[in-house]
Amino acid sequence: MTQAGGTRQPARERIVDTAFRLFYAHGARGVGVDTIIAESGVAKATFYKHFPRKDDLVVCYLDKVDQAWFGQLRAAARATDDPRAQLVAMFDALAAASRRDGYHGCAFINAAAESHSGGDVHARTIEHKGVVRAWIRDLARRAGAADPDLLARQLTLLIDGGLADGVLGADPATPHAAKAAAQTLVDQACTGPVTQTGPVRAR
Repeated sequence: MTQAGGTRQPARERIVDTAFRLFYAHGARGVGVDTIIAESGVAKATFYKHFPRKDDLVVCYLDKVDQAWFGQLRAAARATDDPRAQLVAMFDALAAASRRDGYHGCAFINAAAESHSGGDVHARTIEHKGVVRAWIRDLARRAGAADPDLLARQLTLLIDGGLADGVLGADPATPHAAKAAAQTLVDQACTGPVTQTGPVRAR
């Protein structure tokens, strides 16, 4: 695997990029270390130098997914300056994800289903979901929601449900239904004054 200009990627990057592709397509449990080593073109000793345990690589993969997916949510929200509209606009990221070739739903939900409670992988999935919910809660507060925590939980449930549908069939109508439901929830919940407008802060 080479970068633009023909320069070969460092070994660690090749391992992570290979894991990103294979873990999302087949699940972390469905892809063995030997497959990662073979497809990334690194020596076994090199692999274990960077990732002594397979779970270390799975967590690194989830970090990469977090950066991509959370970035897409924030970018979709930034399409407008109105916090109430941002709470709905972020669902455009869900629609974009479901149209992507090879879409298999939420990498974090998939990883959590394969991991054991209390392990590093399971903890990373919980952390991601908590950070996303906190970001939405802050946005809901600025949008004038009477109960920002409740609205954030409702909207994250809609997002996770829409993402989970990708495992079942990736119906293109699902993101649109989720966005419409989000609009209804926001309209009902946000009756107070908007406290701040402008770009959503990253956490």
